[in-house]
Amino acid sequence: MPNPLAAVAAVMIAVSVAARALIAHRGYLAYDDFPILSMADRNDPTPDYLFRLFNNHFMPGGHLLSWLALRFGGFGYGPFLALLVAGQAAVSVAFYRLLRLMLPATWTLLVPLTVFLFTPLTLEAGTWWAVGVNVLPMQLAMVLAVGAQVKYVRTRRPLHLVTLGLSILLGLLFFEKAILAVALVFLVTACLYGDGLWSTIRRWWPSWLVLTGVSLAFLGLYSALATSSVRRPSSVAEVLTFIGQAISHTLLPGLIGGPWAWFPAGDGAPIASPPPAARWTAIVITAAFVAYTIWRRRTTASRAWLLLVFYLALVLGLLGATRMGSVYSAVAGSVPRYIADVAVVAALAIGVALCGIQEREEKAAKIRMSPILLTGLAALLLSSAFTGIRYGDEWAKKAGRDYLANARADLATLPAGTVFMDQPVPEGVVGPLSAPYNRQSEFFAPLPEGPVFVTQGRDIRVFDQAGHVVKGWIDGPANRPGPRQGCGYRITGGPVRIPLTASTAEYWHVIRIAYLSDRDASATVRLGDGEPRGFDVHRGLNAMFVVVYGGGAEVVLESGDPAAGICTDEVAVGDLVPAPAN
Repeated sequence: MPNPLAAVAAVMIAVSVAARALIAHRGYLAYDDFPILSMADRNDPTPDYLFRLFNNHFMPGGHLLSWLALRFGGFGYGPFLALLVAGQAAVSVAFYRLLRLMLPATWTLLVPLTVFLFTPLTLEAGTWWAVGVNVLPMQLAMVLAVGAQVKYVRTRRPLHLVTLGLSILLGLLFFEKAILAVALVFLVTACLYGDGLWSTIRRWWPSWLVLTGVSLAFLGLYSALATSSVRRPSSVAEVLTFIGQAISHTLLPGLIGGPWAWFPAGDGAPIASPPPAARWTAIVITAAFVAYTIWRRRTTASRAWLLLVFYLALVLGLLGATRMGSVYSAVAGSVPRYIADVAVVAALAIGVALCGIQEREEKAAKIRMSPILLTGLAALLLSSAFTGIRYGDEWAKKAGRDYLANARADLATLPAGTVFMDQPVPEGVVGPLSAPYNRQSEFFAPLPEGPVFVTQGRDIRVFDQAGHVVKGWIDGPANRPGPRQGCGYRITGGPVRIPLTASTAEYWHVIRIAYLSDRDASATVRLGDGEPRGFDVHRGLNAMFVVVYGGGAEVVLESGDPAAGICTDEVAVGDLVPAPAN
């Protein structure tokens, strides 16, 4: 005979996963996704690639999944979306099983399940590949590790210690932050099952031995690979603002279906922006719920909320040490993905505080699914739906998708031999902090028929800000008029110095030289005292674009054929940009 509770939970999980899939489907790959795909395109799944850090993140499992999804579907969003949906489903089922393991099998168990399944705190993990490929495995590892520890606490079977260690390893293969799952296992044991700190350490020492071994091995490996990401906060006010935002803007509203309003963050996921009244409402509702559970089940509920407080303190401390003192500090506390893992602990704490621990429930008053709880769940679902729709509206705006679509359409119509010079993509597609993966050569690398990049060419095309292919031009100082009537500067014999209207800084530049030649020849060009670059001269009226490194207020041209007659009075140095419309 089917279990009604399990059947309802299955329907809830299916609805949650489907809703996240619909929201995710409105968007596309974004920001960090493109550098991850560029790395996957240029590498085979060797240890050198898999164990390479990305933005200081240890994610060999993420690299492998990205490599497989790229090989299977290229720039298509389908494989990535399918993996996110599968990960969401796996975490959801595992969390329900954890609730059944720890809590009494009553209808009230659906309260923490609803919170976890529908909280907007995890919207980014279910929609954005670069976030989900880290966070979803970490959440799964947290749930599996806690479940394994609870089973070991009850049975003392060594098999559960093996599962415990493997669960932690699973998370660490995708996200170094999963090391916090080790602390979570200890906190759950101490707060919910132990009788004091020393008793917890002594009674379940084999668990701590396994977790210590796994932790030390991982930290040794990560320390050898990573550079320090520790930052120093600029002030106490910065830290307090961050903590206040994380709790009042993000966590508390998120647990009751908020934040209800989002602030756009470019191509990435929007950040939480609840109005002041909504923030205070979340605080009041949370305080009332905590007080109610403590009144009904004082000891167990108090321990559950301490578990949440301790874990949240660890997360905020880690974020404070790695995210403060940067240009993003002012909004870091409003970014839900930074505390998406807290959703697991918060939902578990809500369940324990409301339902009690399975072993101790017969000694405590039962809380039934009252009309008040049903009304609260309905309000939570409606609130989460409203927030999710508004999130989806922002997630659907994807500059990277539009830029790529325009570029692919134009590339398909270009004649053979069309060439480009490598430049950064627009900052709204991949930001400069991701250099060198913000270069067009990296961005378009996964395309089977992508653009051809050169360092010199006669007819250079560029991508404009929307991704359309247009003729290239130079934005920068041009030459002063030449001394020869009808010729400008005659390039014959030795080097000819061509003064510019302004000086240029020493760096990489593009020089455009329009010339008239009476024969095919060769020539060199340099900017100031920079290294000379050779190029071919073609008979007739032509132009040549050349990438050079140098600086100064003059261009030096020299012909490789003294008999060639080469004239130019159109030289420009600077950045390659779309040609102005006629």
